[in-house]
Amino acid sequence: MRVLIADDEKNIRETLKRIFLLEGIEAVTAPDGITARDLLAEERFDVAILDLKMPGMSGQEVLEWTLREGVLVPVVMISAHGEIPDAVQALKSGARDFLEKPLDTDLLLQKIRSLVEEERRKQAWEANRRTEPKEHPLIGKHPKIEEIRGLILKVAGTDSTILITGETGTGKEVVARQIHAASPRREEPFIAVNVGALPATLIESELFGHEKGAFTGADSRMIGLFELAGAGTLFLDEIAEMPPSLQVKLLRVLQDRRIRRIGGSRDIPIRARILSATNRNLEDRVRRGEFREDLFYRLNVIRIDIPPLRERKSDIPLIAEYLLDQVCRRLNLGSRRLGPQSLAKLLSYAYPGNVRELENILERAAILSEGPEILPYHLELQETVTGKNSEGEVLSAPARLEDLEMVAIEAMLRKKGGNRTKAAEALGISRRTLQYKLKKYGLE
Repeated sequence: MRVLIADDEKNIRETLKRIFLLEGIEAVTAPDGITARDLLAEERFDVAILDLKMPGMSGQEVLEWTLREGVLVPVVMISAHGEIPDAVQALKSGARDFLEKPLDTDLLLQKIRSLVEEERRKQAWEANRRTEPKEHPLIGKHPKIEEIRGLILKVAGTDSTILITGETGTGKEVVARQIHAASPRREEPFIAVNVGALPATLIESELFGHEKGAFTGADSRMIGLFELAGAGTLFLDEIAEMPPSLQVKLLRVLQDRRIRRIGGSRDIPIRARILSATNRNLEDRVRRGEFREDLFYRLNVIRIDIPPLRERKSDIPLIAEYLLDQVCRRLNLGSRRLGPQSLAKLLSYAYPGNVRELENILERAAILSEGPEILPYHLELQETVTGKNSEGEVLSAPARLEDLEMVAIEAMLRKKGGNRTKAAEALGISRRTLQYKLKKYGLE
């Protein structure tokens, strides 16, 4: 946290700076309003503490300057007793708070921390609001989709944990966002985090936050996503990839509704609703000891299974029409339409990447097409292979060399009863190479 202290009384500036330093807060001081304005113009601060009366430029004038110039910094005004009416005017002008001198430093610390965390929550909310239009609605009239819509309406008003399952690209985050949008939390942040995309060493810090000095590189306090979500929704995607050590901590959070930042000494209550999703078979992972059974039951209070696109092909015309319209709007391509033969070609495909793959196919076709109609040769569909992975899940993926190799390895391991040495010999590779490929493809 970085704070600007602007006051013409040196004793107040230096005292606050020492107190903030002891609290792990970086403080920069300014003896007058003009210096404060120049610092705000050149540097970034989390909070500005401004004395109402200063030579050259008053705190009120500095506040008005920040509003005119778009300097996004929350301002706390401090004032002497006789200046309270002016301080009230400062609040009306945009100051976030004010304190009367002599200052209660404990209260000041509490206020600036609260402001900083509120600002960070707003930033998180704004970031997610900006990404929301990229998420598509749940389109389709297939009975399974209608069933999911009904379930969303039933569970949205509750605080129960929900596990959303389905293959990659089926729209698990779309369902999570719709649950949030239909809930009383809709005005609060929706924060999505892909657990599988984060390095194991960073997941805990991202979720729980950390205090300054908690570990090497922790130069300042960081608020974790559990806190940033506030009273909103935290969506944990690819939950199956969470390391065992963190599974224990997540279970405790779900039970106690409290977290502790890394390096922290106190528990912090959380209010966010937790939704999770996976494209893995969690039951099999529980049986193999790779996922905690007690955590699975905590997450699986309500379950929503999203069918793959190949199981609801009757929805493809509706989805394709919507996606094509969105792509053309985004790329300023003008109107495009699918002819009967092109639609027939789309209906014949298995969609290993589900809705996400269909969108990519249509984007390429829209760009390649020379007129308003997308013709069959504009649709680049890949040949597919089908098999089952080690968890018994059906695989349907583009027939690239890596995909064929993955299916071959899985098939040989099943044939050899899971014996890696025998499977490696049969495949003509070393056991070490097999071990590397199992890790590479996530088959360990």
